[in-house]
Amino acid sequence: MHPIELIELMIVGGILLVILLVSFILKGKWRKITLGLAILFLVSFGIFYFARPYWIDMQIEKKVGYIQMHLEEQYPGETWEYRTVPHREDGYESSNPYYIGVIFDTEPLVEYKYFARKKGDIIQQGWYTTELQSDLLHLEVFEE
Repeated sequence: MHPIELIELMIVGGILLVILLVSFILKGKWRKITLGLAILFLVSFGIFYFARPYWIDMQIEKKVGYIQMHLEEQYPGETWEYRTVPHREDGYESSNPYYIGVIFDTEPLVEYKYFARKKGDIIQQGWYTTELQSDLLHLEVFEE
């Protein structure tokens, strides 16, 4: 379990514990209301926890579509492929799944990172290359 998930569960557990402690202090009708509130809170968190990965997938698909339209306007003759963060796999919990990597066929060693908020609001956040690393590995030392 990733530390972010652990922190989320601790916060939800704390809130649920507070609601339950308040329900034990109250009597009669108010106790039933606060117990119902605790059950509602627990069920809503469960739905949120299990539906969130599907929601993220839908958002990523929508943002890839926005980036697709943007790239077709900016680079009409180019071809490219996308790389997204596999956010459901272990080891990628700390990576932002909304940054979409684009690799152009003309520059296969460079991955450009795009971020799309909405249809007209798309920005290039950065780039990553493996070419620089391979150049550094193949440097030769010349002595005079």
